[in-house]
Amino acid sequence: MSRIFELIDKLEKDRILLKEEFSEIISGHTSETDEYLFAKARTVRERVYGKDVYIRGLIEFTNYCKNDCLYCGIRRSAKNAERYRLTEEQIMDCCEMGYGLGFRTFVLQGGEDGFYTDDKIVSIVSRIKAKYPDCAVTLSIGEKSRDSYEKFRKAGADRYLLRHETANPEHYGKLHPKGLTLENRMRCLSDLKELGFQTGCGFMVGSPYQTAENLAEDLLYISKLQPQMVGIGPFIPHHDTPFANEKAGTLETVLLMLGLTRLVVPNVLLPATTALGTIHPKGREKGILAGANVVMPNLSPSDVRKKYLLYDNKICTGDEAAECIACLGRRMESIGYRLVSDRGDFKE
Repeated sequence: MSRIFELIDKLEKDRILLKEEFSEIISGHTSETDEYLFAKARTVRERVYGKDVYIRGLIEFTNYCKNDCLYCGIRRSAKNAERYRLTEEQIMDCCEMGYGLGFRTFVLQGGEDGFYTDDKIVSIVSRIKAKYPDCAVTLSIGEKSRDSYEKFRKAGADRYLLRHETANPEHYGKLHPKGLTLENRMRCLSDLKELGFQTGCGFMVGSPYQTAENLAEDLLYISKLQPQMVGIGPFIPHHDTPFANEKAGTLETVLLMLGLTRLVVPNVLLPATTALGTIHPKGREKGILAGANVVMPNLSPSDVRKKYLLYDNKICTGDEAAECIACLGRRMESIGYRLVSDRGDFKE
């Protein structure tokens, strides 16, 4: 066990380990080594961001998707999914409500839906930025061409989230249909960084076929990419997918990966995800205490939230945004942190 303590100290100092060393921590961690890691992660996070927890207003604007990823509840083959699309006016209404509640970042998330052409996305982004110039706009709409990303950036989009899901090509192929490649996913992420987006990658913990070595590869990729954001959450099976009967990722491993990621990229914007709150009643609080500093309440109209189900038993699908943010505020205060009304940009 002393060896893992030594490796955590080394990671804090050097911000990188060998693949074998990351694997050793992941395979051999205990509750004692976890607490040691989390204490260091909190110190590093508070050195950069203090006790502030940033809020992002999530707007899930379409659950149509052309892809057929094996883990996803809105995959093309999910015949029982009740599909919807928000209009531009509905999206603007979500922003208006969110702005009044103190949100200064809006996250537009959806499946890869060809209905929303580049021109439509440009129009939406431009309108939000014109009406709320003090706000950041984050897009999370999948793999696009470099030209498309450049249009979105010129329209005013500040950030882009695109989870890489796994940094191992063979593992990637087991989670995705033919035609989707890790090579193209990583090309997208490189393009986004080069175009000046605050760029977010990320991965699922506990996805089928995943090994400790795969998770070590994720950390090495994050170290190489140096993203401004990393989204890490548990794999949670959805009943209408080929992985319906697979086991979910564990809270302990997600928290471990949050803590390690904080040491790899000390300034990273790191969410305590809704999925983390789904697998444990205090999952988001535990995520913050493991080194995270972002939460993402839902601003989508309440009548569509139950339709955007990437996995089963998603929490907060019926809450009004005001209720949700008040609840989150109390939760953060209970562990010594505070929600702030701020764009919450990456700090160099």
